[in-house]
Amino acid sequence: MTTPFFDAIILGAGAAGLFCAGQAGQRGLKVLLIDHADKVAEKVRISGGGRCNFTNRDLDPAAPHKHFVGQNPQFCRSALSRYTPADFIALVQKHGIPFHEKHKGQLFADRSAEDIIAMLLAECEAGGVTRWQPCSVKNIAFLASSIDAASAGSYQIDTDRGPVQARSLVVATGGLSIPKIGATDFGYRLAQQFNIPLVERRPGLVPLTFDGAGWAPYAQLAGLALPVQISTGAKKTRMAFDEDLLFTHRGLSGPAVLQISSYWQEGTPLAINLAPSVDLPAALAQGKARSRKLVANELATLVPSRLADAWAGREADWQRPINEASDKALARLAEQLARWELTPTGTEGYKKAEVTLGGVDTKALSQQTMECKAQPGLYFIGEVVDVTGWLGGYNFQWAWASAHACAQALAGPPG
Repeated sequence: MTTPFFDAIILGAGAAGLFCAGQAGQRGLKVLLIDHADKVAEKVRISGGGRCNFTNRDLDPAAPHKHFVGQNPQFCRSALSRYTPADFIALVQKHGIPFHEKHKGQLFADRSAEDIIAMLLAECEAGGVTRWQPCSVKNIAFLASSIDAASAGSYQIDTDRGPVQARSLVVATGGLSIPKIGATDFGYRLAQQFNIPLVERRPGLVPLTFDGAGWAPYAQLAGLALPVQISTGAKKTRMAFDEDLLFTHRGLSGPAVLQISSYWQEGTPLAINLAPSVDLPAALAQGKARSRKLVANELATLVPSRLADAWAGREADWQRPINEASDKALARLAEQLARWELTPTGTEGYKKAEVTLGGVDTKALSQQTMECKAQPGLYFIGEVVDVTGWLGGYNFQWAWASAHACAQALAGPPG
């Protein structure tokens, strides 16, 4: 029995793996796509509330540091500029998938994420891609070329469907987030096998938690959502977002918190303006001049009433009619609502994280091709790499762009 030989084997049938397989196959390569899970693209399926926020129109390929986090966000400039949101939108339109912009450039499928998955599978079909699923990989070995030192070798992969060989191996195995849909550390272990350096991993785009006793006064607000400005860090490292905040039983979530979580460092505080569109000192001073309502009732005209009640309940000075409250007490109330400082004790971890921060060190990869500089024929794309986008379609665009750059490199120059 001869071992089947492919031009490229891609490990991981998520967003990046499927797209890379289809693109490489359509460039004339013989491609095998392997995944250990029964279903393809589970993360695509559950993303965006089941509608898949597949890209973001606001992405600026020339300034990736605006929307991407990692040790070197500039690494992704080359791939993002060669395959832009407009390119992916054109593909979505070619497949007749209706979509809409929600806000801040975020694009979603009108019907379901299944439309995007069907499109990725159709692209693989068009490229004649062979798919093995479910199929687990037992061992991977690099076979150096016996011809001469300059010739590229090949990769031998032992799978539960037998051995297979390829000139190139593409790792698109994703990160550690959402283990219940099959996330594993396989890609990181493979990187270590080939001595590819890793950047420390931690959960990203994740809800933040607080200790039980400290959080008790706010636990009653679980389910409350409101627009806020949230920030962390100081001076040059300060990062701020204007998004919606959601109170939970254990802490804080919602887009504002998911965004800031990628920048938050353990032990550092967050600052939250709970009424960013209101001049609180002026509004409370006006209330004092014209109203005899309780402070909480007057405050409820400025922020959600549940928040107003919880806040006013924190100090005796605020539990009286507003016209009887001292100017000092009202100034303190305004200041605390506009700058609520609190330090999370942790995160909800990978089970609730949308992405993994860190991963394969970009210093070890070519930004043009995604190939390892020290290991010929080995490529890493998508979330397994130390490139993490903001919430809102940026991570999917990185998946498409890194996959496209890799597929171009696999096929070699046209001619």
